[in-house]
Amino acid sequence: MSVGSLLANNAPLANLPVARQEARPVPPDRASRAAVARRPEFTMPKITYIDAQGTSRTVEGETGSTVMEVAVRNGVPGIEAECGGACACATCHVYVDDAWSEKAGHAEPMEEDMLDFAFDVRPNSRLSCQIRVRDELDGLVVRTPARQG
Repeated sequence: MSVGSLLANNAPLANLPVARQEARPVPPDRASRAAVARRPEFTMPKITYIDAQGTSRTVEGETGSTVMEVAVRNGVPGIEAECGGACACATCHVYVDDAWSEKAGHAEPMEEDMLDFAFDVRPNSRLSCQIRVRDELDGLVVRTPARQG
């Protein structure tokens, strides 16, 4: 009996033939974030954003994303990200806490050029779109300026 004739005769769906497939492990790069986060050996790096008023927000960031993307995904105020992370504006400007300056790295020339358009630039200023989240940055602390751009 064909599937079409089963459906035409209003046969219960439980009677339809089902193709069986072997379960295959999902490569880590294709596993869902939720599934990966449930693995006890997996932890996502935590980033703390402190706004100009002193309010602190700690969120988890996916390794490989940027500090800006993590902020936008988690609704962190003070990160406008008008260019979407293309290093074409200065609206994701942050101050990297001094304890994290070396691990976060230093601005490349293109980023330094964009920082010329940022408000209240300091020696620890970075564009958060240029800081890649990695395990070594677990605990990173950044502060947002009083205004962007």
